[in-house]
Amino acid sequence: MQRIRLRYTKRGRLRFTSHRDFQRAFERALRRAEVPMAYSAGFTPHPKVSYANAAPTGTGSEAEYLEIALTEARDPDKLRELLDESMPAGLDVTDAVEARTSGLADRLTASVWELRLEGVAPDDARRAAEAFRAADTVEVQRRTKNGMRTFDARAAVASLDTHSPQADAPADRPCAILRLVVRHVTPAVRPDDVLSGLRAVADLAPPVPVAVTRLAQGLFDEETGTVTDPLAPDREAAAIAPADSPGATATAAAKVPAPEGPA
Repeated sequence: MQRIRLRYTKRGRLRFTSHRDFQRAFERALRRAEVPMAYSAGFTPHPKVSYANAAPTGTGSEAEYLEIALTEARDPDKLRELLDESMPAGLDVTDAVEARTSGLADRLTASVWELRLEGVAPDDARRAAEAFRAADTVEVQRRTKNGMRTFDARAAVASLDTHSPQADAPADRPCAILRLVVRHVTPAVRPDDVLSGLRAVADLAPPVPVAVTRLAQGLFDEETGTVTDPLAPDREAAAIAPADSPGATATAAAKVPAPEGPA
């Protein structure tokens, strides 16, 4: 069995795709691309696909990850091209590596998020970010299936900074850009929780819905405050011990512990 790890995006209108919608689209793409998928046992076999920390519905993302198990070895780059061609525009498969290490999910410990605040002056956003960073705790509430829950949104935020608006920002109204690094903790702190916190500490209330995009996710480096590429260890392992043939690649992959379990 060979395992391939993929990075994909959710762009444009496809950011409103739910995780279940994506699963259906991806399984159709697997069939169109004739990928030799491994299947689970039992009365209802399904493709062995492991999803890791999917972004909330309504948010864009440049860094979603999943892992698939194959019964025959395939070249990761060619497989990526076939799958990307079979997916809707906006759900783009941008990277693929053979899984040569264990623990992909364990390397997803933080995310880099960008918040585009239309109608908010950059100076107002900067003052709100400063107030948020200065606070010891920022309590927010979120409705869950068990009712309203109160938790601290501040502790999970490793950094929160303002950035200059992009070139496509409208010239006739203000636009502020916030970029934040959020650790993956329990309970999870989402970008909308940080927005609630900014409203609580600085009365920052954007007049229109905020465009949220995940720019990266991976292992958080405490020394540099950056988020590293979670697929880098697999690339490094391949560079140290490259396979001589597809068959050898599959054999090497079979020695790697199986993923934690399919989604």
